[in-house]
Amino acid sequence: MSRLSLREAIALALKNNLSVRAAGTQVDEAGGTQVRKRSALEPIVTSAAFANLQDRNLQALGFSFSGVELPLTTGGFGTYDFRVFVQQPVVDRRAYHTYQSSKRQVDAAKLTYQDTRDLIIRQAAGYYLDAEAAAAEVQAGESRVVTSQALEKLAQDQHSAGVATRVDVLRAQVQLQRDQQSLLVAHNNYQTALLVLQRFLGVRPGAPLELAEKLEFRSTAPPEPEQALRTALEARADYRSLRAQREALIEQQKAARDRYLPKLSINGDYGVFGRNFGQMPAIGQIQGTVTFTVFDRDRKGEQKEIASRLQRVEVQIADLERGIEQDLRKAELDLQSAERQVAVTKSGADLAAEELKLSEDRFRSGVTDNIEVITAQSSLQSAQDDYISALARHADARMALARGLGATEQIYEGFLGPK
Repeated sequence: MSRLSLREAIALALKNNLSVRAAGTQVDEAGGTQVRKRSALEPIVTSAAFANLQDRNLQALGFSFSGVELPLTTGGFGTYDFRVFVQQPVVDRRAYHTYQSSKRQVDAAKLTYQDTRDLIIRQAAGYYLDAEAAAAEVQAGESRVVTSQALEKLAQDQHSAGVATRVDVLRAQVQLQRDQQSLLVAHNNYQTALLVLQRFLGVRPGAPLELAEKLEFRSTAPPEPEQALRTALEARADYRSLRAQREALIEQQKAARDRYLPKLSINGDYGVFGRNFGQMPAIGQIQGTVTFTVFDRDRKGEQKEIASRLQRVEVQIADLERGIEQDLRKAELDLQSAERQVAVTKSGADLAAEELKLSEDRFRSGVTDNIEVITAQSSLQSAQDDYISALARHADARMALARGLGATEQIYEGFLGPK
């Protein structure tokens, strides 16, 4: 049976989860788009080879001389032409801003990929926490069964000694069966939580697995709200991705605006040309071209589209900023509340355990029947369940705060557990 730590669970999730792998392909796709857009600013070199067999009409070409009789056609003749063509854009503002936009889109894709990883870390930690809480319920259930077995034996002994009645024995047996049933449910919930965790981590369901860490209380001091918000806005990959998308759209606006600007390019070719391979002199040309767009109705529509997308992204940025602040404040409130709940429920569990001990002593001394014991057992079970729930809520609040602050891969160690 393999033991799995939280750190190992997160590493498996990042390696195997489909969302992370799909987001990685989007980064590669954006990188390919950037290369394509950059090619509009780089030279294009092509080559061609021609072998021609021609027969030209001299009269159609304008060859005529008074008093001189020329043949109607040249007759068949062959030529060979081997040429290299080069085209180099020199000034193309539209292509330049389109390329700059593609660079911002690559940045946005990388940040989206990082945000996907952060979300997967949050989910993996959540599933691990569910399994930890289920394991804690199993441990508490096993402890209650051991206690019920001891109390059932005590009732049998007291009945044999004539101190207790048969009803006391039956009460103890019913409580023991109730605790055994609760333990079976807890075991099933734990195995189900492990199956869910294994599915998310890409591990074969049902493989032998044991959690290396237990549900424990780890105190975390929440940061100051204003400082936390500044930290989150600088670190949150989803927020930074939207800002990169906005920068890409601004570059697209510039590209659309510059569609009417002149474009300067230099074209040239060089090669050999002749009628036979023995006599093929080198020829070539260099040509500068300035291109103006006189009328382009599409430009106006493109500008309107980009303006609408830019407005949408700016609204999303503003909404996400408010959402991040809300998430941080809620996480801090939940963290403080859960920490107080842990303290209260821990005290309640300790008091319930003490109550059970006193009731057991009173029953052993024959002062009372075991109704007090059964009642104390129920109180202890409820108090232990409350304590486990409070521990789970506190751990979840720490995870939510880590997610809210961003850069989860860098800071989750301090929030979610030791190495």
